[in-house]
Amino acid sequence: MNDKEKKPGNPWTKSLLIWVGVLFALVLLVQMIGGGSTAATGQAIPYSEFVRQVDEGNVRSVTMATSGGNSAITGKLDSGEVFSTTAPGDASVSDKLIAKGVAVQVKSEEGSSIWLYMLYNSLPFLLILGISFFVMRQMQKNAGSGAMGFGKSRARMLTEKHGRVTFQDVAGIDEAREELQEIVEYLKDPGKFARLGGKIPKGALLVGPPGTGKTLLARAIAGEAGVPFFTISGSDFVEMFVGVGASRVRDMFDQAKKSAPCIVFIDEIDAVGRHRGAGLGNGNDEREQTLNQLLVEMDGFEANEGIIIIAATNRPDVLDPALLRPGRFDRQVVVPRPDIDGREQILGVHMKKVPLAPDVDPRVIARGTPGFSGADLANLVNEAALLAARRGKRLVAMKEFEEAKDKVLMGTERKSMVMTEDEKRMTAYHEAGHAIVALHEPASDPIHKATIIPRGRALGMVMRLPERDSYSYHRDKMYANLAVSMGGRVAEEVIFGYQKVSSGASSDIQYATTLARDMVTRWGMSDALGPLQYAEPEEEVFLGYSVNRTRHMSNETAQAIDKEIRRIVEEGYERAKHLLDEHRDELEALAQALLEYETLSGDEIKKVLAGEGIDRGGSKGPSIPAAGSSIPKAKRPKPGAIGGPATAGT
Repeated sequence: MNDKEKKPGNPWTKSLLIWVGVLFALVLLVQMIGGGSTAATGQAIPYSEFVRQVDEGNVRSVTMATSGGNSAITGKLDSGEVFSTTAPGDASVSDKLIAKGVAVQVKSEEGSSIWLYMLYNSLPFLLILGISFFVMRQMQKNAGSGAMGFGKSRARMLTEKHGRVTFQDVAGIDEAREELQEIVEYLKDPGKFARLGGKIPKGALLVGPPGTGKTLLARAIAGEAGVPFFTISGSDFVEMFVGVGASRVRDMFDQAKKSAPCIVFIDEIDAVGRHRGAGLGNGNDEREQTLNQLLVEMDGFEANEGIIIIAATNRPDVLDPALLRPGRFDRQVVVPRPDIDGREQILGVHMKKVPLAPDVDPRVIARGTPGFSGADLANLVNEAALLAARRGKRLVAMKEFEEAKDKVLMGTERKSMVMTEDEKRMTAYHEAGHAIVALHEPASDPIHKATIIPRGRALGMVMRLPERDSYSYHRDKMYANLAVSMGGRVAEEVIFGYQKVSSGASSDIQYATTLARDMVTRWGMSDALGPLQYAEPEEEVFLGYSVNRTRHMSNETAQAIDKEIRRIVEEGYERAKHLLDEHRDELEALAQALLEYETLSGDEIKKVLAGEGIDRGGSKGPSIPAAGSSIPKAKRPKPGAIGGPATAGT
């Protein structure tokens, strides 16, 4: 590290010294103009009074200075009083003073009075001009801080000297990392590719859902290559004034050329790179001018050698085609949500900063977090650490990770919510209905946890987790999910009667209806309507916004679609009713266990249905009757015993 890096300039110290100098100049100016003359001038008296004092012999000494034909007289009386007056040019003042024995001193100002006069009068203007120049320079240095900085780029350069990010800090996206490895090799050794006539891609577009690590991946490229890294958001280009965005694009590339080879990272590029010509009029607005300038700078007449543009977006469908062509963004690197192996690697990266207990297994946590992005997993580890700290623990155990996962997936426990016994029973049988149907549907995912503790907007919940990551949705699993979603509603009707069915199945009905509609209109899984797509969401851009269009259809087709949706949902309802009627004893046993323990894991549910005891904290819980055994009628709620609505979720 050189001396410049050890002793960087402090802008606050520099500004303080400048303002101290300005204040010192002001004080000096005041002393030059007013301070020196006030002490020597004394009290001003009329010329007639001065003549009278001379005649009476009261004047001790005088000093005369001739300027412009008149004489400026200062002197001292016998009493010690200092006075000043002005004598006309034709008055013989000196002869009279000499005749009275007054000590006379003559001071000539010819040759210097003009320069002093010019200095005294021009110094304030020079001082004001200097202050104005200093303020304008400061405004120009701070881009965007004032009227003079509108056209300056807001790109910030990260040198990565401290806390450098490398590919070791990026996990779970191995394919994307390998695809960007060429850019790092080119920045380290450009001649390796030039010898074979190869050209490195000028730009790479990172596409993926929010939180998957697009920004972190771009920083890792700069950290691995050891080059300057400029970062800017797409919204930083566009302003109210036309032409400002284009000016900022030019300034950004000018800065990048001075630091080449370097990386320019534009986050959320869809804010400025949307389709052109989507607005009204001739399309000559600020956003399109900014995009045009960006296109020219990326691949125009003047090639920007050594500048690699990396952009990130989660909306590649709205970008202008000219922005995506080869020569600008040569590659589109997909950054997906990680699979189970990727999630385990990401958890390993974040767990390095947390003291872990021996029972923590990242593989188990990764299996229980399907669909989590890198940001979600980082939040999960942080929530677990906060829970352990709140409880005064020195290590973060598996219990904290499980509770943090439940908090992220299902919401915070509403411990302050008071439920009546009837509402609690309704919720227990509702969730038990979901669980029993899920256990007897072969295509359903395994049950991870069932709870009747209110979380978020739900009074209870049954969480199912897939055994592995799935990338397709099969017909048998759709029908299984329909039956499981109807299990809670059917359980309420079977146990409490038709008139006491609550509104707790609203989210279940919404899920089932949406799934059945997609099966009919999008996936062609209706025998009556055939393998056709009837509702196709087509996105078009109008005034910078995406608009969904639905394909027009006849009334007969719409009625047929509604009929098929109802048939599919009702089939799921009948399947759930058949399973619960067949396994009524299991429904009763599981509901009683939920009322006793409030939360059961998947393994504990299996033990309950097998008639085994549940061991928690070294002590077995109360004996739960096995499925198929007789259950005392006193423990069964009577039909019609529940009156309040429940909002239990699936």
